[in-house]
Amino acid sequence: MAWVSEASAHPAGPPHHPAARPAPPDPAALGRLTPLAALRALDASPRGLDEQQAQLRLERYGENTVPEARPPGRPLRFARSLRDPFSVVLLVLGLVSAAVAAWATAAVITVLVLVSSVLRSTGEHRAERAAAGLRELVAATATVRRRPAPGADPRVREIPVDQLVPGDVVLLAPGDVVPADIRLLRATGLTLHQPALTGESAPVARAAVDDPPPGELPQQPQLCLQGGSVATGSGTGVVLATGADTFRARQSRAVPCRPAAGTVFHRALGGITWTLIRLMLCAAVLVLAAHTLLRGPALDTVPLAVAVAVALTPEMLPVVVNVSLARGAVRLARERSVIVRRLPALHDLGAMRVLCTDKTGTLTRDRPVVHRALDPAGRPAPEVLRWAAVNAHWTLQLAELPAPDALDEALLRAAGPGRETGVAAVPFDPVRRRATAVVREPEHPGTHTVVVKGAVEDVLGCCSHLRTAAGEQLELDEVRRARVLARAGREADAGLRLLAVATARRPGRAPTTAERGLTLLGFVALRDDLAPGAGEALAALARHGVAVKVLTGDHPATAARACRDLGLDPGPPDAVVTGAQTDALDDAELAELARSRTVFARCTPAHKARVVQVLRAAGQPTGFLGDGVNDLPALRAADVGICPRGAAEVTRAGADVVLTGKDLTAIDRALSCGRETTRNITTYLRVVLSSNLGNVLAMLVAGLLLPFLPMLPLQVLVQNLCFDAAQLAFAFDRAGPAPGGGPAAPSRPAGLRPRAFTSFVLRFGALNAAADLATFAALGWLLSQDSAAGLDAHAVFHAGWFTENLLTQALVIWLLRPGSARRLPLPVALAVAGLTAVGLLLPLSPLAGALGLTATLPGAYYPLLGGVLALYAGALCFTRARYRSAISIL
Repeated sequence: MAWVSEASAHPAGPPHHPAARPAPPDPAALGRLTPLAALRALDASPRGLDEQQAQLRLERYGENTVPEARPPGRPLRFARSLRDPFSVVLLVLGLVSAAVAAWATAAVITVLVLVSSVLRSTGEHRAERAAAGLRELVAATATVRRRPAPGADPRVREIPVDQLVPGDVVLLAPGDVVPADIRLLRATGLTLHQPALTGESAPVARAAVDDPPPGELPQQPQLCLQGGSVATGSGTGVVLATGADTFRARQSRAVPCRPAAGTVFHRALGGITWTLIRLMLCAAVLVLAAHTLLRGPALDTVPLAVAVAVALTPEMLPVVVNVSLARGAVRLARERSVIVRRLPALHDLGAMRVLCTDKTGTLTRDRPVVHRALDPAGRPAPEVLRWAAVNAHWTLQLAELPAPDALDEALLRAAGPGRETGVAAVPFDPVRRRATAVVREPEHPGTHTVVVKGAVEDVLGCCSHLRTAAGEQLELDEVRRARVLARAGREADAGLRLLAVATARRPGRAPTTAERGLTLLGFVALRDDLAPGAGEALAALARHGVAVKVLTGDHPATAARACRDLGLDPGPPDAVVTGAQTDALDDAELAELARSRTVFARCTPAHKARVVQVLRAAGQPTGFLGDGVNDLPALRAADVGICPRGAAEVTRAGADVVLTGKDLTAIDRALSCGRETTRNITTYLRVVLSSNLGNVLAMLVAGLLLPFLPMLPLQVLVQNLCFDAAQLAFAFDRAGPAPGGGPAAPSRPAGLRPRAFTSFVLRFGALNAAADLATFAALGWLLSQDSAAGLDAHAVFHAGWFTENLLTQALVIWLLRPGSARRLPLPVALAVAGLTAVGLLLPLSPLAGALGLTATLPGAYYPLLGGVLALYAGALCFTRARYRSAISIL
């Protein structure tokens, strides 16, 4: 695809409107052209663009910035929060309440929905603002070759990265971040770090080849893609694409967004919602049917049926959910450890059973460290490391490299430069694959020592002898050469990167860098540098019952070695699954394999996303931890996407959770907070649903036995609202000691599981119904006594059940909360005390008449009520102790 010249494309006048932006050039097609053909297609020159050309192209194609998705405004966030399933159910109930003229109920429900939506939208807005503060530029400036005017000599200068345009000629040096997609015109010893693009931790060689081999863009040797960084050497290239047209930006756009309804949180809430809807419909129909059969059609039965439906609905659930999630997210942000960008992700963290993670840049740093130094026989040899460091130091000093590469930095950190004096040096390049330094030793005047380090095969080709541990020099014949190569192969198979080191002492005054007749001293083995806190984070995940899967683009042996160093067992060598093996399996076979395997190597972004998808499809709530652009598909395929502090900008934008702490141990805090938040939500649900179901069951039985309504609709709503208000305390609950002195946070994943809820609610709801029926029996016996003559049986029954209802609900809040029942946190203690006070005092207050509680309860009722409550509390404690595990992880 050729570009027309700016002279014809841009006549005098205002710049083109953005809507008229022409189609950008295809970087993949341009990158495969020869350097000369690429320059012609871009209407560029090796001398660089002139300033007028650059300005016209900037106006035409835009700044070199990745366009960010505009965050939704507050009104849109608020509207989206109304799509919460329980908010929809509550709004429908509010409409039904209004239809039967229950205006107070409709008003309360509307207020609850509005408060919940405001809390949720505000929390997500704050999280988005905090995440925006983490964004960093890909690079600050770029070195380009430009001409002040047409025909002028080119000048090398630095410009802001966002001012780069296609056709610019960019100069690359060690330490530079690649600012755009570039086609090399010239390169000398150029290697790039690009783990964020490919997942490989080792630098890759780059050269200005005319006939590039087939393959994906990140593997093309003539291309330097935006986001990589120069490890060694230098290069000059022409910019093929900028901004939204770069490979990095296109990868980000190509990844579909995960629908919110597909997360663990929304699936669980959806299941619970439909369970409640079925219960509500059944209860309302049963109430209408029972009263119609016994007393005939009556209009006053309709408000009671609506009240029963409302009673079965956890009206405060949106408030409890959003307050709990928002408080957890705020607490993590205040600790400066985690930013939760999507509030439901906090629940998904607590429910997570599998964490898939990238290796390079996440579990390990993008740099190696020295593991050990060996002689040719494999015995420890510190002298080998010393000579390797001498080579690294003087190569850097004498070859005038701007900065050492990652291997030289590792050597210099492990050993000092020594007392030798540098004389000459030849730097490393990808063709020779070795570096040479000539030094003068103080103890050997009149001689020079040639020190060579590099790839094993290339250094070994320059050697004629090897040195033993005893200092003896032996001829390097074919047998010894084969043994040395076998030793090097075993070290490489163990996941170590090897540098061979050889020396030769030359007499004479004139230094020589001739790389022949050398004596092999041994090897320096290097491994990946572990990320701070990575081992502790993996150990914490194991304690929490979360399985870890490592998905990396690195070599299988390198990945397995890093796992062993982190305390994660990768299994035998053949247990590592490669990308090729993944392609050969269907989804069912891959899911079965993923359950038992830990390491997946040579993974492309598509491989990572597929492993995550099959684990989720198998019913395993799955998270993904990654830092690179190549991790975006897996991040968005997971239930919860997590990225570390130093992740690529587009990766942070696509993650649900951003770790802002200095190490990965922040995962432990986020996981514990997520489980505590889920515990608060499940506590509310099991308490409110079991209590409300018990009340409804008791109301159905009483409706069949009594000739009057056991409780007026207004009384049902008032006691239900009092109960809901008291349960708001669960949103402010903090984990205390578990029953039996165990840990407060569950050691297993915690989530909202509808089937477990149904079993729990039926079990404890039956207990609540039994307590209500026992109260009915006590009231019936009391009203049958002579001392009750003259009392209004209806009013006494209403007041007695109203009081018992609130007191039993206070017991449920107290005894069904996970943790010690003897040490209640202040919010829960106040809720229990307040509910008890309302239950005892409201029927005696001036408000009793407005609620239809017109009778004063006889004094004999209270001892009977105390006996019922004591039996109920004993039954709750017995059942709670028997099903403690269900309560702790529900």
